Amino acid sequence: MRSDAPRTGGQILVDQLVAQGVERLYCVPGESYLAALDALHDARIGVTVCRQEAGAAIMAVTDGRLTGRPGVCFVTRGPGATNAAHGVHIAEHDSVPLILFVGQVERGMRGRGAFQEMDYRAFFGSTTKWATEVEDAARLPEIIQRAFRVAMQGRPGPVVIALPEDVLTETATVADAPRVEASAIWPGQTQMAELQKMLWAAHRPLVIFGGGGWSERAGKALMRFAERFDLPLAASFRRASLIDNDHPNYVGELGLGINPKLKARVEAADFVLLIGGRMAEVPSQGYSLFSIPEPRQRLVHVHADAEEIGRVYHPRLGIVATPTAFCAALEGLQPPNAIPWSETTREARAEFLAWSDVAPANPGPVQLGEIMLALRRAAPEAIFANGAGNFGLWPGRFLRFRRFNQQLGPVSGSMGFGVPAAVAAKRAHPERMVVAFSGDGDFLMNGQEFATAVQYDLPIVVIIVDNGMYGTIRMHQEREYPARVSATALRNPDFAAYARAFGGHGETVAETRQFLPAFERALASGKPAILHLKVDPETITPTTTLSAIRQAALARRAAG
Repeated sequence: MRSDAPRTGGQILVDQLVAQGVERLYCVPGESYLAALDALHDARIGVTVCRQEAGAAIMAVTDGRLTGRPGVCFVTRGPGATNAAHGVHIAEHDSVPLILFVGQVERGMRGRGAFQEMDYRAFFGSTTKWATEVEDAARLPEIIQRAFRVAMQGRPGPVVIALPEDVLTETATVADAPRVEASAIWPGQTQMAELQKMLWAAHRPLVIFGGGGWSERAGKALMRFAERFDLPLAASFRRASLIDNDHPNYVGELGLGINPKLKARVEAADFVLLIGGRMAEVPSQGYSLFSIPEPRQRLVHVHADAEEIGRVYHPRLGIVATPTAFCAALEGLQPPNAIPWSETTREARAEFLAWSDVAPANPGPVQLGEIMLALRRAAPEAIFANGAGNFGLWPGRFLRFRRFNQQLGPVSGSMGFGVPAAVAAKRAHPERMVVAFSGDGDFLMNGQEFATAVQYDLPIVVIIVDNGMYGTIRMHQEREYPARVSATALRNPDFAAYARAFGGHGETVAETRQFLPAFERALASGKPAILHLKVDPETITPTTTLSAIRQAALARRAAG
């Protein structure tokens, strides 16, 4: 650890990142942290220069999701910080470790309304685990080590550190802080014994897994537990790739466009083991699956944050434990001699296969369900990223995630997530195929990061589902205010030409049969690629159309 020579605050900062094992970081440069940028010049850290701070922060969130250690992002003060707030909000909702470094005005200028000055503790206070400002370069090792621990410990989440410009240029003589690891939180033996007792008494049990802080080993331990007890496993929203979806005990995802038969099974369960998740609005289907505060089902809630247990639902048994430690402890539970629910597990699995293996037709010549099934066969191990919008219902329902963290989607429902997430995934795993799904409105939120993919020769494939509207809002609009279209129509560019303008590969897909050849040409190009799918505007979900929603709403009004 260095301590024998004075260093600038910028150099001390970068040395701490190296000490914590940071291999990549994402940034949009700014004059407020030039000293840190200078120190990065000679560091063993790969720096990805992005086109907008929201994209940079989302890339860092993705890195944190894929590695389990905090993703790191640098942005400048004021507008840079407010742009990056998108990623902070995603990290908080998605339980992902993130450290956002924000440039700040010099200490002597604070409180005067200096150029781009903000109070970052106040601004980020409600969406972070910790928001702080460095007052002394000598304290940088202490603060950064603490930030890494806070971001990883318990329920993972974001930390924001403001860096006054003069702190980064002043010198100090101080030792580097050692690398930190999150401490596992283990369940008690008495709790595990009570869990086994409750399971033995169940007739219609269900396991729901989700949240943050998982590892591939934990997912495999959960699958072994499900095999021994023959339990059905359901994923919380956008957490399906924590386990292998081809496992015979996996029964589907509790998300948007849920399988109605899976929803009915959760409602009919007499015992639910919830591991890591919070059962917030989307997985709980608008807080309808469990009664509040006392669920109808006998609920066992396992979570790394003690404050989450009982926050919404009062469990029969609450267990404070990290997913990795809890799933390891499951190895010690013994199944009953006779398992009365095995047949219902087989039925639930069959319902999942029927739901996800047969794609209903949608209006128009581009059949999204068929395309997803073709992608499932053509890219079984690709990393799939998506932003927010109704287009996400198709990959969520018809793709089959086989590998850990193969699914990257924002639990927060943040538009513009898919492209920067794909860029970061390809940076972290250059050997893997990476595919992003975007809507037409969704893509142009952060589509400029396609330029980042081109700059760093990252051959991602972006599939844009273009129906000429903000489709999700239009769907709600037709349901609540039928036939009164307002502020949801879009006039879009030629997205294939957009890709070529940036130096990538671009093609337009107007019929289903054109998709797979275009996808193969995109891969063969070796360039970042965009496939522009022209979709009929009536195609709004896999199960209904805009006209059907409108007619149902008009009929309700006429009857009321």
